[in-house]
Amino acid sequence: MQQKSPMLRLWELSSQYHGGLIRAVISASVGVLCGMLPYFAAARIIIGLMNGNRESGFYVFWCIMAFAGYLLRSCLYALALSMSHKATFSTLKSIREQILAKLPKMPLGTVMDTSSGELKQIIVDQVESMERPLAHLLPEMTSNIFGPVCIFIYLFILDWRMALLSLVSLPVGMAFMMAVMKNYGKQYEGSVKVTQAMNSTIVEYINGIEVIKAFNQGKNSYARFSDRVLANAAYFYNWMKSCQLPVSVSKTVAPTTMITILPVGWIMYQTGTLEMDTFLTTIILSLGIAGPLLAAMDFVDSLAKVGTTVSQIDSILDGKEQHHGMTPVHMDSTEIRVEHVSFGYHRDKEILHDISLTIPEGTMTAFVGPSGSGKSTIAKLIAGFWDVEQGRILLGGHDLKEIPLRQLYEQTAFVSQDNYLFDETVRENIRMGRPGTTDREVEAVAKAAGCDEFIRRLENGYDTVVGGGGAHLSGGERQRIAIARAMLKNAPVVILDEATAYIDPENEAVIQRAVARLVKGKTVIVIAHRLSTITDADQIFVIEDGRIAANGNHRELLESSKLYQEMWQAHIGAKDGDAA
Repeated sequence: MQQKSPMLRLWELSSQYHGGLIRAVISASVGVLCGMLPYFAAARIIIGLMNGNRESGFYVFWCIMAFAGYLLRSCLYALALSMSHKATFSTLKSIREQILAKLPKMPLGTVMDTSSGELKQIIVDQVESMERPLAHLLPEMTSNIFGPVCIFIYLFILDWRMALLSLVSLPVGMAFMMAVMKNYGKQYEGSVKVTQAMNSTIVEYINGIEVIKAFNQGKNSYARFSDRVLANAAYFYNWMKSCQLPVSVSKTVAPTTMITILPVGWIMYQTGTLEMDTFLTTIILSLGIAGPLLAAMDFVDSLAKVGTTVSQIDSILDGKEQHHGMTPVHMDSTEIRVEHVSFGYHRDKEILHDISLTIPEGTMTAFVGPSGSGKSTIAKLIAGFWDVEQGRILLGGHDLKEIPLRQLYEQTAFVSQDNYLFDETVRENIRMGRPGTTDREVEAVAKAAGCDEFIRRLENGYDTVVGGGGAHLSGGERQRIAIARAMLKNAPVVILDEATAYIDPENEAVIQRAVARLVKGKTVIVIAHRLSTITDADQIFVIEDGRIAANGNHRELLESSKLYQEMWQAHIGAKDGDAA
């Protein structure tokens, strides 16, 4: 399929607001034409003076026309910018909304493989950079080209020779500019990459500052951070340095229309082949050609940037989505069946190999196995975070791909060891489990989750802001709030991925009671390293190297699975060591 031009794609992205942009172009174009009136007026006044015209009314009329043209140009230019900016900022808002609506539809791995610095660069910086092409380039560049074209046509009617002479310096100046623009697109693309690398390093440096301080890695980490910042500065410095001379020559040569018009025009006048009125009119009007065209040239760099900007935005908007049904399905049960599923986050590396299992409704199923064996991957596939391409997963007898994503996510509550809390109050973080619930309901579920007591001890109780990622709370406190959030959601399928990993021994009993309330009467999937927490599970699957090595209940596996026996002995030994 033929790739669309960047400007056409940019025009498509602003489709809702074409009316405002078109009106801005028309307003700016009429404004440029009005801005030509002072040149016409100046030409008429000079011709009148040379012809000995002493009628004051003649000069007053042309002075008024010049002022009216200037005033109209200023007003129409301001109006054009107002309309174009209104349409542009509405477009930027719409694009950001489209991106943010797109991200949840993409496979989780695609989002996780993109650094937060790069996503910030696209959503904030790249989208913002579209303001100049949309708000300025379309109305201003269009009008700045339209005005000189109209003057040239008028000059061509007056005398085609003088019209052509007025353009001689422009191609020469443009040639120098084209030399700069030849590789501008690639250079801008490189600048985006070097900036993304810097942003990613900055985010990584800030997020990892605790580890950096704890392991005294400040010097090494800062050196990497500093190198990326300096590399970014050096790239832009060298790029601008390479452009400086040709751009300066271009802007010096392009406006010098008088170099050809004055000497050649004077010779033509002297030989009687050019009238004085035409000569003077050409001199004055030619001054109105170069200015707008130079202003238009200032937007050439924006044109070169549009390709990179649009491709970055489309990398998200055109990214692969999870394709699910659009019509809600009726589910009579929450039985889960995984049938011959093979899966890898990347095409070249398969993690799960032909997994098949059944999780009956209302039962507790545990996945155990060494780190990296694929336990969490199975759970996240069941939750719908990725779509499987080999095999299928069914919930309540329906293939997950038949279930709309919104409905699928409503069926599951996922509590992991690294639950994210937003930089909001404790109350709002819990309320995200079911938006619209009352404060009383939030507090009731917090009590059931065993976190009401510590919340009330916080500085502002339920109205305490937890910080980015819940940084102001301990790992155990974050975990309890996450469990409360899941309880409030009240989904029929609950997935616990190391949900008690950060809980200290003295609070473990409280959390276990909270988890028992959370999972009561539901279909439960547990991933645990603490085997003592899943001894009562209805069935346990031992996962090794992406395959099901064994399955059964706790007693059966102790008799039949060597790997489970080793894991159990290691767990018991660790508990004895802790007790000692």
